[in-house]
Amino acid sequence: MSYPGYPPTGYPAFPGYPPVGQESSFPPPGQYSYPSGFPPMGGGAYPPTPSSGYPGAGGYPGAGGYPAPGGYPSAPQPGGAPSYPGGQGFGAPPSGAGFSGYPQPPSQSYGGGPAQVPLPGGFPGGPMPSQYPGGQSPYPSQINTESLPSYPVFSPVSLDYSSEPASMTQGTQGTIQPAANFDAMRDAEILRKAMKGFGTDEQAIVDVVASRSNDQRQKIKAAFKTMYGKDLIRDLKSELSGNMEELILALFMPPTYYDAWSLQNAMKGAGTQERVLIEILCTRTNQEIREIVRCYQSEFGRDLEKDIRSDTSGHFERLLVSMCQGNRDENQNVNHQLAQEDAQRLYQAGEGRLGTDESCFNMILATRSFPQLKATMEAYSRMANRDLLSSVGREFSGNVESGLKTILQCALNRPAFFAERLYYSMKGAGTDDSTLVRIVVARSEIDLVQIKQMFSQMYQKTLGTMIASDTSGDYRRLLLAIVGQ
Repeated sequence: MSYPGYPPTGYPAFPGYPPVGQESSFPPPGQYSYPSGFPPMGGGAYPPTPSSGYPGAGGYPGAGGYPAPGGYPSAPQPGGAPSYPGGQGFGAPPSGAGFSGYPQPPSQSYGGGPAQVPLPGGFPGGPMPSQYPGGQSPYPSQINTESLPSYPVFSPVSLDYSSEPASMTQGTQGTIQPAANFDAMRDAEILRKAMKGFGTDEQAIVDVVASRSNDQRQKIKAAFKTMYGKDLIRDLKSELSGNMEELILALFMPPTYYDAWSLQNAMKGAGTQERVLIEILCTRTNQEIREIVRCYQSEFGRDLEKDIRSDTSGHFERLLVSMCQGNRDENQNVNHQLAQEDAQRLYQAGEGRLGTDESCFNMILATRSFPQLKATMEAYSRMANRDLLSSVGREFSGNVESGLKTILQCALNRPAFFAERLYYSMKGAGTDDSTLVRIVVARSEIDLVQIKQMFSQMYQKTLGTMIASDTSGDYRRLLLAIVGQ
């Protein structure tokens, strides 16, 4: 499994992860509703893997070292995925001492130790807070959901992110920022007028929804019910349909609930959408995963780990169970001696023996911090004369290969991973709208700015241009408003 032109040079540093000012608040039980079948997942939420491997590792830029002398060795052709002309093989290490063009940038940040988030009253069964975070408008009264048996409800919880270390919020930026001079009651009135009478003013809805943070949207919902005694989400559902409805509902879900709901939907009914499980569980931070696990239990009355065990098997099951523990080391310091030892262990567990010791790969990739894994990949390339991504491709197959590669690709450059997922959701005939909606919404307040930058560099076209050519109507207008096009 050989990819020319690796490791690429010329990509900007990916200075940090995770979310910038990510504040999610859960409305009270029954505040809004979603049909159990939302959103349609026909055809699976993950597009087919390109034939050249999962997913075109040669096009993966490394974090740091930008701009590198000489630029990007194999620039993508306009209008398509990166080409891979002949040249130095993907498995061959670069000249010199390994990844010489990829110094670890000083601002590289994956978060410090596991953050402890104060959870008022416990999560999720504590008493209902009397006010929204920050002393905003109070929660409205609880509505009767007996007539809506298939609609999940939300447990009230306020998450205080103010205690996050500075390293957790460096270097990434969402396209959606909290609106200045925000007035929830005024926005609720605008939405009410847009839906009142004959027809719907979709542009007014787009203007409000796309320019408010998720936390502000939760306050708009509360104000709408307080002012009009009606449920905003139910009104929106009656006015909208198709992809536009799916996108609007996703935007009004609190972020943790949206991830938990997506996981539940991926394992619901016949079949499992493994790519959704990989996309969420292998890319989130410890804190995000722990909150997802709690939310999954409180909102759906189910244990996430048990559902994973019943819907997956083998080494893929073990990898996902490891991921949903949320116990990855998040120490930013890199131990180069450990990186060398781990590289040797991985070589002896794979390329250096007959067969594969899968548990060794699982142990290292599930526990080491992302900066540590990046150093391990560099050490492996120098030692094994082959890069770790291609070795994983040679030693594994199927879903466990995809999961392991996703972890490694996030260690190299997380925005580039999501840029690639977005590209393949729209490439070729048809559009995987569920994947498109899920990534655009989930990353809109975290790192969508960096994802857009990587998309342009990897595919020689902007994310907005590709969205505009693959979607239409109000759905396109709202997507473009979110990505800032």
